[in-house]
Parts: sequence; structure tokens; C-alpha cells
Amino acid sequence: MSKLTRFSVAPLSTMTRRLADVASGRAAPDLVIRDARVLSTYSERILTDREIWVAGGRIAAVKPAGTHKGGAKAYYDAKGGIVGPGLVDPHIHIESSMVTACAYAEAALLNGTTTIFCDSHEIGNVMDVAGVEAMLEDAREAPLSIFLTVPSTVPATSAELETAGGDLTADKIAALFDKWPEAVALGEKMDFVPVTMGDERSHAILAAALERGRPVSGHVYGREFVAAYAASGVTDTHEAIDREIADDMLEAGIWLFLRGGPPTTPWHSLPLAIKTVTELGASHKRIAVCTDDRDADDLMAFGLDWVVREAVKAGMSREQAWSMGSLHGATRFGRDGEIGGMGGGRRADLVLMTDDLEPVSTWYGGELVVDNKKITPLLDAALSERYRYPEAAYHTVKLPKALKLTPDLPAAPGILHAIRTELPGIVLGHERIAIQPANDWQTLFDRHGLCFVTVVERHGKSAGNVAHGVLSNFALKQGAVASSVGHDSHNIIIAGTNEADMQLALDTIAATQGGVCVVAHGEVRAKVALPIAGLLSDKRVTEVAEESKVLKKAWEEAGCTIPYMGFNLIPLSVIPEIRITDKGLVLVPKMAIQTLFEPA
Repeated sequence: MSKLTRFSVAPLSTMTRRLADVASGRAAPDLVIRDARVLSTYSERILTDREIWVAGGRIAAVKPAGTHKGGAKAYYDAKGGIVGPGLVDPHIHIESSMVTACAYAEAALLNGTTTIFCDSHEIGNVMDVAGVEAMLEDAREAPLSIFLTVPSTVPATSAELETAGGDLTADKIAALFDKWPEAVALGEKMDFVPVTMGDERSHAILAAALERGRPVSGHVYGREFVAAYAASGVTDTHEAIDREIADDMLEAGIWLFLRGGPPTTPWHSLPLAIKTVTELGASHKRIAVCTDDRDADDLMAFGLDWVVREAVKAGMSREQAWSMGSLHGATRFGRDGEIGGMGGGRRADLVLMTDDLEPVSTWYGGELVVDNKKITPLLDAALSERYRYPEAAYHTVKLPKALKLTPDLPAAPGILHAIRTELPGIVLGHERIAIQPANDWQTLFDRHGLCFVTVVERHGKSAGNVAHGVLSNFALKQGAVASSVGHDSHNIIIAGTNEADMQLALDTIAATQGGVCVVAHGEVRAKVALPIAGLLSDKRVTEVAEESKVLKKAWEEAGCTIPYMGFNLIPLSVIPEIRITDKGLVLVPKMAIQTLFEPA
């Protein structure tokens, strides 16, 4: 067969006669999956003693066991296991996995996920339209169905508050919609304060989607913003952090994507938000589950299947939870005629699972790509031919030769404005520390539990912007940690106890044109190189997962109180209460620059 991609299955419009013939018994199926229990996302029941007839990569029919009398090209014995539709992730960022779309497919399919809706605002922030289009080309070559929610907030704030590599205007976004059929929605509108205040640029971007009939995805904190946000055309969000705001959003007509993430990360909001159903009695009909962000290691262990199981733990039935992981996401984006269920004509994206909803085997477009929890030779061959990004994507870290990475000591008593990190790492506190002059920074650090934090502009768009700050409660013991994945402008963020180790960390990232690293005593203890846009590795996901494990171990040994994915959020200037970008400390939601030190 030709290369395994989303396009390997012909459009339903070209196949209806064949499928009708197979379903009616006039023609033989390509594949019969025997002895299955079928998880119906339509009726939310598990149907016993069934067999599934597949032709041309689509489901022809689900029949009572024993109906087929022979003649199919292939058979598969499900041995009484549960077969359900492939999972559909309605909100993810491929870049967080640190691998390309082609590489991402391996982990997704192992976890029973066959379709994703990705927001590529990370690469958009680095490379503008060229980055988004490169990822779309990557997605077209992947053995996975990948649709785009067009990045809506690039940069996340404004040029006054941060320097990004991209600037996606309403006109650019409109052009992406018009050029790419897989651009099915507007990505998360992160600047919720400007949206609710009627900002002209924000609403022009909303209009570019709405006038084309595209739905708008959201990102909002604070119940006081929900009404105006919904009135601006936003109809989904993944940022419901508790049952009250989740309830407000449902009643405002906003779909909920309940985000599940490893409890050690900032992303596990499902257990509280799902209480709008389990405690307040809301229906789950407009609720899906999503992953949002996963590094390569966590992607392997905590996929969308894991989130579905977390929904079961939180009180949903197995059938409800799998529907929230498949049909509901498909329905939100108008794709339920193609994916998310096992009706006739749908793609044969199927998952054989245990009674505990653990995927065992996965079919993508009728092709067996995972069997008994291992990828098949067919998928292995598809993954060996990954998309090659344009050469410009490998040259996005552009730094001046000499940079000062630590601030001067305060010369007089005053107030030091510190960023206080707290688990899980999304919201950061603004700490005002009264200080007396000291002969060295270490004395101040020891007195107040601080370390340096510095953001370096890396897109070559400034004269070498460097912003200095201090972190409180980060607990870095020694050395430095650094990342080129500083959301969302993706400048380089470095935390450290001394200039020399911070400089080594910066040099390490520059040498590989991007990455994440841990440094101590003049040595690099661990790193993951990210040469594509300073965001992505060009290796297989299994290789990057192993590198990530080593990195996380070194990160933990360095003493850092929040994981590196939470660390990457420290420059994200749309989430309260204080952030640092290449322009300095940013007070949120005032959207104002704050000096590091104020004399008494």
C-alpha cells in the first residue's frame, strides 16, 4: 500500500456503494474482527457477541457474532475483548511532546488515540506562518489524523511586553483557513482579558474564524470573565480548574475539555472540574477530555487513554468516559460522521482494550498499527520516513556574543520583586521582599530563599534583550537550569545560582539551536536537544522519552520545586500573577512592566 497517512482512506462519498454491498452481504469485507464486545459511544452501552466488518479502511457494519460466513481477506480474534472507536484528543500542543507530528503518532497510537486537534502556537510564535505550515506538512505525512486549530494569540500579549518570532494577524489567520482544509477551528484565544475588554485586534481575529463558520477555542481564568468571553464567540475551553467555573462555562454554552495530566505537572484539573457532573448534576453531553501538554516521557505513560481512566476514577461510567474521549471531541468539531463512533461508513479507527480500558491493539484506517501493545512492522516502516522541516527551522536561536545574565546588586535598602513558584506551577505569586544591601547576591539568596531567573530574547529581533529577575521557593541547590521552550514567545529562560553555570546552560542551548538542560559545577548533567525551532527533536518519540527521563531525574536532583514543564510557563504573561519576559517583570492582569528593585 501507499504511505500510511490520513489520506490512505478514501472519502466516504467515493465508497458508499461498496460499503453498502459489504454491509448487505453482497461483497466480502477486507477485515472481520471476531468475538468482540463493542463499546457503543452512541448509546453508551457495551454490546456483547459482536463482529466488525471493515472495507476500504471504513466500517461497513457491526453485526451479531457469527453472521459472517467466510471470504474476508483477513480475520482478527478479539477473544472477547472490548472494541471501541479510536480516541479523539480535542486539544493538544504537539510541540510540548518535543517531537514532530510524525514521531508523535507512535505514542498516540500506542495509547489508542487516532485523531488529534492541535494548536501549533508554539512554532507559530517562533516562525510565524512558515512554522504553522511546516507543521501542517508534517501532519499530512503522519500516520495519524491531525487537524489544526489555528493559533489565535501570537504573540500571547504584545510587542510592548515580550518579543516573539511570529505575529499572526487576522489577515494571516484568515489566509491559513482559506488555504488549509484541515484548519477546522480557531485555537485557544489566550488573551481573555483583551477579548472581554473589546480589544480591536483580538476581535478581528475572532471575526476571521466566525465569518468562515469556524468554531473558536478558548482559554480563560476567572468566573467574572465567562459571560463576556462566551458573548465574544468562544465555544470551548480546556482551562476549567474547578466545578464552579466549569458549571458557569457549561451554562454559557461553552464546551468543556477536561484536562488530565500527571499529578506532578500543572495540568491535572479534571478531578475538580468534573464535579460539575458528579456533584452539581450537569450532563456530560458537552464535555470531552483532553491532554493539552505532554512531554515525550509522559506522552508514553499518560496518554488520552489514561485521562479516560481518570474520568472513570472520578465517577463516570466506562461507557461515558470513553465517549468523552472519542465521540464528544469529534462532535464538537463536526467530525462525528467520520470518527468517534462505530457506525457504518465511519473510519475504521478502532481500539481493542481490556475491561479496565487499557488499549491492547489499534487499527488506523483499518490497518493494524499496534498489536498486543507493540507497534507493527507497518507502523514502524511509516515512522521511519518522517517529514524533514525546512532548513530555516534549524536556525532559530540567534544570540549576541556577550550577554550579562545576572543583575547588579541593589546599592540601597528597598523592595525586591520576586516571582514565587508554587506547585503545580501554573499560577505564580508576586512576593515583595524588603532587603538590606549585601556584599554579594548569595547572601541575599541565603537570607530569603532565592535564585536568579533570566529571560534572553533568541529570535534576533532585538539588540539582545535580557531581563533579570529572582525566583522565590524554587529551591535550586546549585548550578543552573535552562530551556528554549519559554512559553509562549519561546525565548530562553534560565534559572541559576551563579553567572558561570547560567552562561554554560545558555551556550549549551545555543550549540544545539534549542533544548532543555541542567548544569552544575561547570558540567552539563542532562539535556534534551531541540534543534527544530528550538522546540522539537528530530528523533523517534521513544528516544526522546528516554532523554526526558534522564533530564527529569537531574532536574529533581537539582532541587527544583516545580517540574521543567511548569518552569517553561514562567514567561507566560497571560496567567496571573507575575511573570518575566525578555522585556522584564510583567504584572498580570494589569499588563504592566515592573522593575526588579525599588529603593526605599
